[in-house]
Amino acid sequence: MAELQSLDPSTSMFAQLNEEAGPITLANTFFVPKERTEAFLALFRRQAEFMKAQPGFVSLQMHKGTADSRLLMNVAVWESTEALAKAFGNPEFQRMAAEFPDGIVSYPHIFERIDA
Repeated sequence: MAELQSLDPSTSMFAQLNEEAGPITLANTFFVPKERTEAFLALFRRQAEFMKAQPGFVSLQMHKGTADSRLLMNVAVWESTEALAKAFGNPEFQRMAAEFPDGIVSYPHIFERIDA
């Protein structure tokens, strides 16, 4: 199972999920040991297919760090925190989340777009 860490120590993702907001972007950075990358990506693809079928899902992209980095980052857009929370809470998703190989650290954080 992946270890969850807060990207911002003062704001947990669980607190973010309880705040009504939308549309939102989930940026989830994963540290994945080299020997676990294939297993991680296989499971992630299963999770992505599940999430794409959930109400409120908008889009998803996975990114890989350059220069032999061990970081992968999922960027997913949702209509609202409520939709994301329901998808995360689904028992099928929870079963898949428990399958992540040991040694993986997840740094999820929810963002709202601002005009620059």
